[in-house]
Amino acid sequence: MATTIRDKFRGLLQHPYEPLFLPKSDGQLFYDLPEKFFTDRYRPIGQNLINRFSAAAAAPAGTSADTPAMNRVSLNNIPEPDIKFAEAVPRRGAFSLFIPEHRVIAGRLIKLFLDQPDADTLGDVAAYARDRLNGPLFQYALASALLHRSDTSDVPVPSFLHLFPDQFIDPAAFPQIREEGRAVLQPNRMSIDIPLNYTASDRVTEQRLAYFREDIGVNLHHWHWHLVYPAEGPERIVRKDRRGELFYYMHQQMIARYQVERYSQGLGRVTPLDNLRTPIPEPYYPKILRSANNRTYPARYANMTLEDVIRPNDGLRVIISEVERQLQRIIAAIDEGVVVAPNGQRTQLDNFRGIDILGNIVESSTLSVNGQLYGDTHNSGHVLLSLVHDPREDFLESFGVMGDVTTAMRDPIFYRWHTFVDSIFQRHKQRFAPYGPADLRNPGVNLLRLETELDRRDSVKNTLLTFWQRSQFDLGAGIDFGAEGSVFVSFTHLQHAAFNYRLQVAYSGTAKPATLRIFLAPKRNERGQSLTFEEQRRLAIEMDTFRVNLTPGINNIIRRSANSSVTIPYERTFRNVANTNIGDANFRFCGCGWPSHMLVPKGDQFGVEYDLFAMLSNHDQDRVNPLFDERTDCNDAHSFCGLRDRTYPDARNMGFPLDRRVANTVRSFQDFVAPYQNMRVATITIRFTNTVVERT
Repeated sequence: MATTIRDKFRGLLQHPYEPLFLPKSDGQLFYDLPEKFFTDRYRPIGQNLINRFSAAAAAPAGTSADTPAMNRVSLNNIPEPDIKFAEAVPRRGAFSLFIPEHRVIAGRLIKLFLDQPDADTLGDVAAYARDRLNGPLFQYALASALLHRSDTSDVPVPSFLHLFPDQFIDPAAFPQIREEGRAVLQPNRMSIDIPLNYTASDRVTEQRLAYFREDIGVNLHHWHWHLVYPAEGPERIVRKDRRGELFYYMHQQMIARYQVERYSQGLGRVTPLDNLRTPIPEPYYPKILRSANNRTYPARYANMTLEDVIRPNDGLRVIISEVERQLQRIIAAIDEGVVVAPNGQRTQLDNFRGIDILGNIVESSTLSVNGQLYGDTHNSGHVLLSLVHDPREDFLESFGVMGDVTTAMRDPIFYRWHTFVDSIFQRHKQRFAPYGPADLRNPGVNLLRLETELDRRDSVKNTLLTFWQRSQFDLGAGIDFGAEGSVFVSFTHLQHAAFNYRLQVAYSGTAKPATLRIFLAPKRNERGQSLTFEEQRRLAIEMDTFRVNLTPGINNIIRRSANSSVTIPYERTFRNVANTNIGDANFRFCGCGWPSHMLVPKGDQFGVEYDLFAMLSNHDQDRVNPLFDERTDCNDAHSFCGLRDRTYPDARNMGFPLDRRVANTVRSFQDFVAPYQNMRVATITIRFTNTVVERT
């Protein structure tokens, strides 16, 4: 059977630490390797391996000797590419995008992959590099290159869950997985259950939020966002439209969602980690390991104190006093409204683009106007926190979960650190005057009614339901040296009943579009006390933003929750590389997005009330060119992830109209919407049922 480019990359993205000469895809995919492709360990016996596994590929177990393999992939005998720079990250070591040297190496590797003249040559170069480089580094760089090349638009990029499942699930499951895979034939294998809360007992109050922090989809979203928006690499893939603002807004929304969940579970406000010298009371025991070296992610004990990180082997030197000075420079720049480039050029911050410039400084990416002066605030915090247990490598320990984008959101300290990082952005936002009538009104538009209904017959209005759901996915492509075929695990996660928004709009002008913006905000804190509007505004979570076409008279609008501009469907979050329908460019870019099963806050068994806010803004002020059409383009999660190679589809600042302070006279959502007919607020209730529903 003739092989395709998809076949060539399919095996490269499976079983990350299994040598490439081993058959892939249940023995149905075999690579014919030129001698130079073998690593030093296997090159002396290369011909023996070729004969051994080529024969196995030609006659899979249980077939006759003359049964051909499904696919044989021949690799071209290319000159050996220069990948010595990437070998600085140990093959069996830990890779982190928060470590500056690792980011630079990843950027160079992405460039190497992007510079290849065609997809076929890229496959050869990647095949040569695969068995020589650190697994997560290789997968990150190759996946990023595949996402950004036009000639690999039909190559499916698997979820990191299927490449390195050890970073997402309880390692106690792996002995069971291997036993099931070795002892039981494929048709008879049973799914291994992953406990919902396995990192701490119920006596630990923070464990009430484990369903959020340790949710697989939530952590996959964080990984995929950083895959789509790399901080280092060729400028053509780093300099995406409004990248810095997206860094701010996506993280702001994640911590707002976390805080909303905390209130509903009886927990108070997150305390910002605004002092790098005080003990950290929160411990975290991650209970996960790295399959590369079979070592666990280290724990952080209660009341540990940050120290300077000086680890020459990692190229790390993060000095707390330097981070503090760089932070002071950022604060001074915000207060002055100006940032300064190395050549002395001054750039204004107090304008539409200011938040974008600030986002690239705070992260910081290669787009920072002055990395030397303003430093690397966000990443430095992650480094300090992730190595609090061994800042000088005295005990040869690697970083904890805060050092990895695939695991950082599991740790309660992530939210304390990012709450502080967000306070930097909010300091900048506070400098702007409140939006006025010219920004907020939409002449002729009267939003008469706003309500929700469950997507079922005889639905109750303005009540949303949440529950537990048990789902299943296949880890077969990620278990190195395991059994062939599928290996299933089951996990339990939050889910909500599908619902619709129903709006009625009276419009008195000529036919025109408008942008419908929907936000959800908590009404009360963990003690049942009413929140101020300023507190609500800062914690409002975007539920959906989309364009509607208004015609004169009464317009009845129905919008399904499944179509949210924030989320991606379950199938895209937990996609499997074996799925043959996921290779289109839109799917690959749109793998970035908040998981749909986490769209709605959990609520509680008695029902938690929220303010649901909707606004029909003036599309003349929202419009960007080319015009975005969610029916034909990528229609998933553009609010958090933007659009591939295109302008962000909204001319307003992200979070509009709730991203700025309001006048002192505005003390509630009712006060905010009162002057404007194009806005409305409704009270909805979210009720949680403590039952587990099997996904069908």
